Amino acid sequence: MNMNLASFSKKGIAHFSFIRMWVLFLIFFLFPGAASGRIYIDVNAPSIPKFNIAIPDFKNLGVDKKHSEFSTKMPGVISNDLDLSGYFNPMDKEAFLDEKGGALTAEGINFKDWSVIGAELLLTGGYTCIGSRLEVEIRLFDVFWGRQILGRRALGDISGYRHLMHRLSNEIILILTGHNGISLTKLAFVGNATGKREIYVCDYDGYNVRPITRDKSIAILPRWSLDGKKIVYNSYKHGGPMLYLKNIASGNVRLLSGRSGLNIGACWAPNGKEIALTMSHRGNPDIFTIDLKGKILKQLVKHWGIDVSPAFSPDGDKIAFVSNRSGSPQIYIMDIENEGVERLTYEGRYNTSPSWSSRNQIAFASMKGGHFDIYTIDAVGGRSRRLTENMGNNEAPCWSPDGRYMMFSSNREGRYHIYIMNANGQNQRRITSKKGEQTAPSWAPE
Repeated sequence: MNMNLASFSKKGIAHFSFIRMWVLFLIFFLFPGAASGRIYIDVNAPSIPKFNIAIPDFKNLGVDKKHSEFSTKMPGVISNDLDLSGYFNPMDKEAFLDEKGGALTAEGINFKDWSVIGAELLLTGGYTCIGSRLEVEIRLFDVFWGRQILGRRALGDISGYRHLMHRLSNEIILILTGHNGISLTKLAFVGNATGKREIYVCDYDGYNVRPITRDKSIAILPRWSLDGKKIVYNSYKHGGPMLYLKNIASGNVRLLSGRSGLNIGACWAPNGKEIALTMSHRGNPDIFTIDLKGKILKQLVKHWGIDVSPAFSPDGDKIAFVSNRSGSPQIYIMDIENEGVERLTYEGRYNTSPSWSSRNQIAFASMKGGHFDIYTIDAVGGRSRRLTENMGNNEAPCWSPDGRYMMFSSNREGRYHIYIMNANGQNQRRITSKKGEQTAPSWAPE
């Protein structure tokens, strides 16, 4: 339930926050080491309560006051990062009693003004611009105790201010959860802004979008390498769906598999030296592995059915894939060494697009009631868990490197765009706003 804090009385807001403040009191009283913030937020809880954080405008500490726009832009980036994390509720500035944020340090802050509006955490910041260089300082406070939890100073180039803010966001998330944030990760996806399907990359929050293909044809199914330096994708620029490998730094592109028929749905093995994909050069669409020169290493799956969409387990010993051998598309798991195959999904008449997380969960898209939704299931089987519902078609899930978040494409607002959510389905947010549609996300490592 969304609440507009400005509409509450000061007394009502203070009462609303009492229980949360009592939790913080117990943390500090029973666990003195919590002053470092490491056990503020249990990211493994089934449902994660959000902490209200107030982020006033940053102070321009420069003598000449250049780049005044950063006073709102920089806290805006951090606010969005914390919101996307699912652990925080950045508060509306209209609720602030001190709109300018007052002092930067504890000595000059009236914490009662922040407590009475329901803030549990307060982030203050200041910056200085000298030439092309940017220096930023932030301080994070526990409002209840009036105690500083984190203080950081960062230096960088003015043009890279968003990257600098993402670094600081990660610091905040790390100190409060004990786990690294995702703010410095990248995303690849398919977009049709030009009228043709091309591959694009961007920051995890949808900013800094740039095309990496200009095939003027159909480019689909991008997949990042585990080192974040390469992407494999399919393109129809020379006819059928051939598999290409692109080096992101150099821009070099080379054909990896151009055999007759299909060469689709590639995924990287955890060793970074092998790629699994579906090929039909022998007639039936089956799953093979190839090396980075395109040489066939092994036929993993051989069956009269259609076998597609391989996804390796974190240890590389198994693959999940989709097959219609039971009469409808379902997800199966194969042990690569002994070649044993077991069916994983039994619910739903059309299950596809498996994605295997580093935490041994498998996400997939399933059609029920005429629409696709995102589900997860344990790799050992069991009942599936539905994460999206009654919001159009939701497809092509992919995991964050740490397995705590998921990207997917959805047409819930009309056109397809990329959305992010926590692994439990909470905090669903749209991140792409580019012209046209955006689909088939692939999440790169940090």
